[in-house]
Amino acid sequence: MCLGVPMTIVESGEFSALCQRGDEQRRVSLLLIGPQQVGTRILVHIDSAIRPLDDEEAAQLDQALNGLAAALRGENFDSAFADLIEREPQLPEHLR
Repeated sequence: MCLGVPMTIVESGEFSALCQRGDEQRRVSLLLIGPQQVGTRILVHIDSAIRPLDDEEAAQLDQALNGLAAALRGENFDSAFADLIEREPQLPEHLR
């Protein structure tokens, strides 16, 4: 399984950007989405930017990935998925 990871652009060029998530930095291709401004949150998959993210979606993805990491460490992860505790998960509109 492959995951897209939200990252923030800290240096931007025409074809690539230096991006950061937590303590990790990596150079990411911008060929699929074009040049972006410093501070833009993007979805990164296999060192390629897939699309820009708004702050809310980036925060949701960060929370889910942090919850997954907590589960893998054997820690409580309920707070990372609090929006799912009291309801059944829903498919996105385009998958219904």
